Amino acid sequence: MNYRILGKTGSKVSEIGLGTWQVGGKWGSDFDHNLAQKILNEAAEQGINFIDTADVYSEGESEKAIGKFLKSHKGKFFVATKCGRQINPHVNEGYTPVALRKYVEDSLKRLQLETLDLIQLHCPPTQVFYRPEIFGEFEKLKSEGKIQNLGISVEKIEEALKGIEYENVTTVQIIFNMFRQRPSELFFEQAKKKNIGVIVRVPLASGMLSGKYSKETKFEAGDHRNFNRNGEAFDKGETFSGVDYETGLAAVEELKALFGEKAVLAQKALKWILMFDEVSTVIPGASRPEQITENLKSLNEPALSAEELTIVKEIYKKYFNQTVHHWW
Repeated sequence: MNYRILGKTGSKVSEIGLGTWQVGGKWGSDFDHNLAQKILNEAAEQGINFIDTADVYSEGESEKAIGKFLKSHKGKFFVATKCGRQINPHVNEGYTPVALRKYVEDSLKRLQLETLDLIQLHCPPTQVFYRPEIFGEFEKLKSEGKIQNLGISVEKIEEALKGIEYENVTTVQIIFNMFRQRPSELFFEQAKKKNIGVIVRVPLASGMLSGKYSKETKFEAGDHRNFNRNGEAFDKGETFSGVDYETGLAAVEELKALFGEKAVLAQKALKWILMFDEVSTVIPGASRPEQITENLKSLNEPALSAEELTIVKEIYKKYFNQTVHHWW
């Protein structure tokens, strides 16, 4: 495993981390605590030390599973969680210092921790980023020892750029992959300048960049890839990175042709992300322990050639520059 510094936190984190949105099974299925422990243990054995979760993942069960894992496993892990998505309706007015403080305290209980390594605002409405009192409350929580660091998880580049104006913001979690390349422009430049840790989520575009999907692929009723393609439940950009499903499949076919039949597209896609020095860690999810092993093979992939990088960019421009780029 390779490790990178997570921005201003100063912590060394594994280049490949673990996203735990579906750690207890597939999206839409009942939470399996035994499976969650198997996945977490496999991650630890492979050298992964960065675990990302949220209080809303499986209604708190993800945090509880991680708390149990931490109690039974020796070793130092950097645990990041998120808060704010419990607010219903999810609007700017719902974000108050009192509400966010309670979410932090509840996460501490579920994770069985005295302090959180990193708490992240969980994709709040854009207006929240223009409210200093919200960011000030986390400074109070830090002084009380309940958190060590504050980060933000964002949908839009605008939110990332605004968020890192606050001195106490240490990390930004953002969608970045072969289908969503805009963060590598101005945002990466500013993140590097301000020493911001960059956590990349949805690196495989909800699995589309695994190269295993087709027009015939069916997703379960409770799976967001079935019910949120047009943003019915939350931001459209979280599902397949906001790309049209059939357009995404066409782009995948061109990427497969680029890398050849023997290549594993998911590993190429992860390697592509890690070639950006501004990235601190990538957090693909796993619903089976074997997926962790497969993801980590990307670390041994050779760097993409200059020609391959150019063609990846051309494919992006062909399929997504006019439809996706400007949205997020």
